[in-house]
Amino acid sequence: MTRTIWTSWPSREALSRASRARPRAAIAWSIRLGLLTAMLWGTFTGERFGPWEFALGLVGVLGCAVAAWAFFRASLEHRLWPSLGLLVLLMVAALGAQQAGAGVPAVILWCGCAVAALERLPLAAGLPTTAVALGAYTAVNTDGWLTTAMTTAGLSLAGYVIRLDAEARGSAQRLLTQERAARAAEAETAALDERARIAREIHDVLAHSLSAQLVHLEAARLLIEREPAGEFRDRVLERVVAARSMAREGLAETRQALSALRGEVSPVEDFLRQLVAAEPAEVSVSGEQRALTAEASQTVRRVAQEALTNVRKHAPGARVLVRLEYLPDEIALEVRDSGGHGREEELAVSGSGYGLLGMRERAELMGGTLEAGPGEEGFVVSLRVPA
Repeated sequence: MTRTIWTSWPSREALSRASRARPRAAIAWSIRLGLLTAMLWGTFTGERFGPWEFALGLVGVLGCAVAAWAFFRASLEHRLWPSLGLLVLLMVAALGAQQAGAGVPAVILWCGCAVAALERLPLAAGLPTTAVALGAYTAVNTDGWLTTAMTTAGLSLAGYVIRLDAEARGSAQRLLTQERAARAAEAETAALDERARIAREIHDVLAHSLSAQLVHLEAARLLIEREPAGEFRDRVLERVVAARSMAREGLAETRQALSALRGEVSPVEDFLRQLVAAEPAEVSVSGEQRALTAEASQTVRRVAQEALTNVRKHAPGARVLVRLEYLPDEIALEVRDSGGHGREEELAVSGSGYGLLGMRERAELMGGTLEAGPGEEGFVVSLRVPA
């Protein structure tokens, strides 16, 4: 345990600026700007500087600022030797500034290295580095031993207190992140439980009802086929067979909806090929195929179903082209028919007439669009939704 305390780094949350509140971050930036201003003032006041001395001093101050920034990045990534090397570079720069007569920048660099090492490095490396920096400061300080001792003790205490404060903020940040993750997992679990409950209800009510209808319609078909042939008998048989086919399709769609609720969704392109298997239709898929969100997948499926239903009602026998395109940020579906040569009025008036309107509203809720209207030959339904 003791070895871990001495060799462990402060957490990334503690070293990162993300865990700081805005007022605290503003104070930290103010301190940095103040120290940079003090270094510039201490470098360029006093003796008269020529152009070369001015340029050399400016490069030195900016170089120290870059080295300090690099130290903060290296320590954030827990890279020990680059961090120590940058601190040594800064302390050598302080020694050079002291030799050149710029005492204020030298003191700022030594004191800053002492506090930063104690705050951001493992204690096994931070304490010796702090001791070296404060030792150099003590050697050049001429304010008396008491003032020097109080200053070095204050800097050491300040560095350790800042370290403890950063660790506390890092721990609070980790706890907050864990709490958010737990709440998100809880909400996801609740959503999955609710979807499972809805799936059970649909299975117990709708799926059982459709299965019973299929049984009765099949029995009705067998009974009708036993009757003598005739126009009325053939028309009734045709309607019963159509109703049985619709019930079978409804049961298949219900099973697909149940699979979607339980997170067992087949690829959209496979669904489209199954959907048009018994139709004079063609499916083309372009773009890089990828997994879609549940909302986008269901929207594409429902729009395709509604468009093909409309073709059956309003343009029976027409050829249909279904195009699915995977775009970088969205999915595009186009259902185009060649136009029908006839129309069954009884089928054309069936339904509520709000199918495409409902699909358009579904697409708009997802931030997409749905357009439907006459094409060059027949009718075109075009859908685009984010995915």
